[in-house]
Amino acid sequence: MFALFRRIRKQLVSEGNLGKYLKYAIGEIILVVIGILIALQVNNWNENRKSRSFEQEMLAQIRENLEVDKMDLKKVHKNFEKAISSITKILEHEQEQYPDSLKFWLGDILQFERFAAITNSYETLKSNGLDKVSDDKLRRLLSNYYENEVEQVSRAIIDVEYAFLNDWKPLLKELSIEDFKFRQYVIVNDPHIFDRSSVARNNLILNKDNYSGGTTRISQVIQSIDEILNRLSAELEK
Repeated sequence: MFALFRRIRKQLVSEGNLGKYLKYAIGEIILVVIGILIALQVNNWNENRKSRSFEQEMLAQIRENLEVDKMDLKKVHKNFEKAISSITKILEHEQEQYPDSLKFWLGDILQFERFAAITNSYETLKSNGLDKVSDDKLRRLLSNYYENEVEQVSRAIIDVEYAFLNDWKPLLKELSIEDFKFRQYVIVNDPHIFDRSSVARNNLILNKDNYSGGTTRISQVIQSIDEILNRLSAELEK
């Protein structure tokens, strides 16, 4: 094409037609500029398409990760609720003969939990720039969840265990665990420690409060996950 342009220019010059030459030269410049703009537009379109494709892929993976996080947190929440219920049952049996169910109630209380969010997809997105998430609100929600809420809820769950161990350490000898199977049962030699010892009863009350605080925090984070999931679904359906 450029060879053709050169031949036309030479012909116009040789004919001495300066006016036509100038008009042609201006037209040629305009065509070149238009070509450059079209090329840039196509390049920008390709880059935007790649960026959108990456965003969609990462958001889809993050949605899967959050579904697992939600499931794990609901499991912890359920176990904390069981612990609260079992503590309540023990406290209600003051000065009474404890039933065989006591060992299972204690098993519910002594099943400590952990929570580890799946963060690999978020970290990949973060390393490529969170600005790739086109929805500003979604970007803020993701950042808050992974940078703040994950650590807070993980700490709340671990704190329940630490508080329990610290509270009961002075009474371990008196409690005298005879048999123990994690997440199933705990058999103690003297179950009446719970109605004889005010310290043991107070510990149960404190443990119940800690479990309640943990369930509240977990519920709040599950609500945050639901909000993010709803926004992710809306973004992925665009």
